[in-house]
Amino acid sequence: MFINHRQKQWPEWLEIVEFAYNNKIHLATKVLPFRANYGQDLRIGFEGRRRGRHKAAGEFVERMKRI
Repeated sequence: MFINHRQKQWPEWLEIVEFAYNNKIHLATKVLPFRANYGQDLRIGFEGRRRGRHKAAGEFVERMKRI
């Protein structure tokens, strides 16, 4: 679903597809493939590591964790 009918766009989407695959729990192992290979979860980039001063930012982080 990431490529056109002439198969020319797949290199542009390959990294996103790989990320999506590695960030999905595998049915057989019950863990993320990235965790199985590297022993840690993928960092998406918006995980809250420190408690911020802005309430809205904290609410956003919690909402993203739930999603």
